[in-house]
Amino acid sequence: QVQLVESGGGLVQAGGSLRLSCAASGRTYNSYQIGWFRQAPGKEREFVGSIFWSGDRSYYADSVKGRFTISKDNAKNTVYLQMNSLKPEDTAVYYCAASSGGSYGYWGQGTQVTVSS
Repeated sequence: QVQLVESGGGLVQAGGSLRLSCAASGRTYNSYQIGWFRQAPGKEREFVGSIFWSGDRSYYADSVKGRFTISKDNAKNTVYLQMNSLKPEDTAVYYCAASSGGSYGYWGQGTQVTVSS
């Protein structure tokens, strides 16, 4: 089992920045990749980006590329999502999830990000 806890959400004006954290605990050696997803009201959940626990490979959705950056602190078992130049359309509940090589089987509870225009 892997437990994930997101934090750092809040209300920010358009153009501002926020940094989300995803703290992992439990059998974290089973987690191979951490992904960030978001879900806006009335919309399907969408992939934001991901990073591998080993190495520095990261991937981003086109909608956030160049504005969002994923980083990690392996010693703290924490993954970060730095969000810059935020837009109102970035408003959503943001989730982190862990994958051990297949689908994302572990999910956090989510954190709300609201971007005002």
